[in-house]
Amino acid sequence: MALLEILVYPNPLLKKKSVPVEKVDASVREFIANLEETMRNGPGGVGIAAPQVGRLERIIIIDVSSKPKVSSHGCLYLINPEIVDQEGSEVGREGCMSVPDYTGNVARATNITVKALDHAGNPKTYHIEGFEAVAVQHEMDHLGGLLFLDRIVSKRDSLFRRKNYKKSATSGAK
Repeated sequence: MALLEILVYPNPLLKKKSVPVEKVDASVREFIANLEETMRNGPGGVGIAAPQVGRLERIIIIDVSSKPKVSSHGCLYLINPEIVDQEGSEVGREGCMSVPDYTGNVARATNITVKALDHAGNPKTYHIEGFEAVAVQHEMDHLGGLLFLDRIVSKRDSLFRRKNYKKSATSGAK
């Protein structure tokens, strides 16, 4: 496995839309393994999307199981994810490995239903809530060329400079 370079805003690839994965094969599974290793190597990362490493395909990984008192499906590998239902709304603070110097307040649905392929190419449906739902929505935004910066509640008072962010070796920052 290999660590992949995480693109950092304002890299123009972060603003591009991703294309669906046509076939889940060995090369896609190898990429997913590298993407997961990259996520786990990052500081506090609970999710990552393929566009964050320059691959414009609809692939995300979410794993919030390390967070105490958070309900979780374990590690989710979502290929071609689609939100088919959502309800509730809550504002919360978000950060991103591709925007290492800032966090911001973003409104997200509190409960979502997602259809996707798993890492074996099998169709799955997940009912996701709370922090895990927020993480899925955040990573899915990357697939559409959006960052949390595009969704902050108020441009005037919902963006915050991060105080102590350890940059990983793969962050691309100098």
